[in-house]
Amino acid sequence: MAQSAKRIVLAARPVGEPKATDFRLEDYPVPTPGNGQMLLRTIWLSLDPYMRGRMSEGPSYSAPVPVGGTMEGGTVCEVMASNNPGFAKGDIVLAHSGWQQYALSDGTGLRKVDPKVAPISTAVGVLGMPGMTAYTGLLEIGKPKAGETVVVAAASGAVGSAVGQIAKIKGARAVGIAGGKEKCDYVRNELGFDECIDHRSPDLAAQLKAACPKGIDVYFENVGGKVFDTVFPLLNDFSRIPVCGLIADYNTIFTKDTPTPPWANTIMRAILVKRLNFRGFIVRDFAAMFPDFIRDMPQWLREGKLKHREFISEGIETAPASFMGLLKGANFGKQLVRIGPEKM
Repeated sequence: MAQSAKRIVLAARPVGEPKATDFRLEDYPVPTPGNGQMLLRTIWLSLDPYMRGRMSEGPSYSAPVPVGGTMEGGTVCEVMASNNPGFAKGDIVLAHSGWQQYALSDGTGLRKVDPKVAPISTAVGVLGMPGMTAYTGLLEIGKPKAGETVVVAAASGAVGSAVGQIAKIKGARAVGIAGGKEKCDYVRNELGFDECIDHRSPDLAAQLKAACPKGIDVYFENVGGKVFDTVFPLLNDFSRIPVCGLIADYNTIFTKDTPTPPWANTIMRAILVKRLNFRGFIVRDFAAMFPDFIRDMPQWLREGKLKHREFISEGIETAPASFMGLLKGANFGKQLVRIGPEKM
C-alpha cells in the first residue's frame, strides 16, 4: 500500500466562478486506523453543484469547507483495513470522505454497497444522493398525476434525467430543458421524455410553450436564471415547484448580498393568485423515504424503465477542472471522478 496519498484542498474562497487557484493538490501520509476505525480507499468521487455553496462563507444549510480543508464530497470506497467489527477488509461502502485518496472512518454514516445490485458507481449516482433527490423531490413535493405536464431543467444531468423518467413511470408528460442538441436528443430519444428544449435556443419561450400546450403542473427547479424566467408564465393554477438547485446563480448568490429583484412582487402575486406551491428542499429532509427509494429505483433500473449516464474523469488531479466544468454544464450525465481501481 502507498505510504503517501493525494488530496484536493480549498486554497481560497472563490469570488464568482471558481478558478484553478482556488484549489490545491497536496500530498499527505496514508493514515493508520485506530481502535474502532477503518481505512477507506476512494474509488469513485461524486462531483455535485451543491459543493459551490460549501466553498463560500455565506449562510447555508451546512458549514463551509474551511480554507486549507479537504474539499468535501460523496464517495464509494473500499475498506483496506478495519478495526471496526461492523466492517471487514474488502467491503465496499458509500461514504462522504471528500476529495482524497484515503481517509479514516469510525463507521458513522457509512452504508455498505452490494456490487451485485448494480455497478458500485451508481451508489453516488442514480441509486445514491442524486437519484434519491429526484425521487423524493418529485414524488413528495411535485406529486405528479397521470396526464399532468412535468418540466425539469438540467434534464440530462444526474437529478434531472431521473426526474423525467420517474414522471413518465407515474403517467405524466415529461418535458426537459437541456443545453445543446446532443443532450436534448439523448433526453428525448434515450430517456424517453416527450420533448426536450435547448435552453440556448433564441426562441426558447416559444418552443417551451409549444411543448406544454396545457401549461405546466410541476416544475422541478435545478437551474434558476433565464430558464426559470421562461417557465414561470406557463405555470398552471396549483402548480408544484420543488426547488432543488439554482446552478445558474451559484457563482453570485454565495458571494454577495443580492438586492430584492424587481420581479419579486410579480412572483408573490402569482403565488397568491395561482396558489403556487414553491418548496425548497434538501435530500436529507426525506430520509424516511429511503426504504421506498431503495425498493423502487433498483427495480426500475432492472426493468429498463430507468436509464442513466456517467461522465467520468480520471484521477484526483482532474477533480477541480471537472467541477468547474460541471458548473458550466460541460458534463453529460452524472459527473464522477475515478480516483482508483475498483479492486487493488
